[in-house]
Amino acid sequence: MSFLYLGALLISLAGIGLLDFRHKLAFFGGAVVRSSVIMVVSVSFFLVWDVVGIATGVFFRGGGPWMTGVLLGPELPLEELFFLMVLTYSTLVSYLWAGKALGARRQA
Repeated sequence: MSFLYLGALLISLAGIGLLDFRHKLAFFGGAVVRSSVIMVVSVSFFLVWDVVGIATGVFFRGGGPWMTGVLLGPELPLEELFFLMVLTYSTLVSYLWAGKALGARRQA
């Protein structure tokens, strides 16, 4: 059992959170409810996607010494939940940052 990958995902989430805080984009930009809804809906969608992929035999859990071995369901490792959070949060922050940058550029 190793927490290396999970730790890397948590550090990634913290880094995205720092960018969010620094630039006041999603949660720290005053849109806590909207950002929370986006995160929950997106992560839920991708979890359902994963479950369907697992059920049809398309997705399966790969082994590795860097994984905790904790499963949320058959072939669904704990790390997948945090990966989906990183994916969604980074996309949300990137989208909002790009919109803010383009808006500032148009103002100049």
